Amino acid sequence: MMVIEVRGFGRQKGQTEVCRGAECEVSLLPKMKLEIAVDDNQCEALAEAIQRSAHTGIIGDGKIFITEFPDVTRIRTQARV
Repeated sequence: MMVIEVRGFGRQKGQTEVCRGAECEVSLLPKMKLEIAVDDNQCEALAEAIQRSAHTGIIGDGKIFITEFPDVTRIRTQARV
């Protein structure tokens, strides 16, 4: 699992802030990105757990993307995982 601090925008658009006395628009908002790799048989349960925990019903709750990794190699040992 990796937790990454990112910046982005979507339906939330940006926000207006005051910078050094002048109004400026910040179009990228701070967000969190989680990358979690699990076996296929754990994928659905994990997605449901994230959905239950993260849901607020407010714009910005996020999205869940599920991707397959057909081939993974551990760099240190060169073993295929």
